[in-house]
Amino acid sequence: MSGAIKKSTGLTGLAVAANPHHTLGILYSKILRTLTKMPGDAAYRKYTEKIVTERNKILSSTKDVGAVEKAIGCGQVEELIVQAENELILARKMLGWKPWEPLIKPIPAKQWDWPPAQIKEPKI
Repeated sequence: MSGAIKKSTGLTGLAVAANPHHTLGILYSKILRTLTKMPGDAAYRKYTEKIVTERNKILSSTKDVGAVEKAIGCGQVEELIVQAENELILARKMLGWKPWEPLIKPIPAKQWDWPPAQIKEPKI
């Protein structure tokens, strides 16, 4: 079954996807291409690549939209498309941010300690 097989997603503002296999396939390919530009040991790349590759395999091996939704288990295909679009945007931003690079300057002492040092309460 390809193309739109339902009249509504049942979710306000989310239209039924006309060709979800094609759309998701392209988005997953773009995400994977973007991830290859990151270092292989970057945590974001490793874990995102694993998830997207698994989802792409499910998509390629299953032509039934309902079966794809069930196998991935993260909502309707239209929701998967929104997720993939957002992931692609994030992956491209991560390329600019380069969180895998070392810090420019050392972290100040006790920056991550919680709770912060005792705060003196004002005297009334």
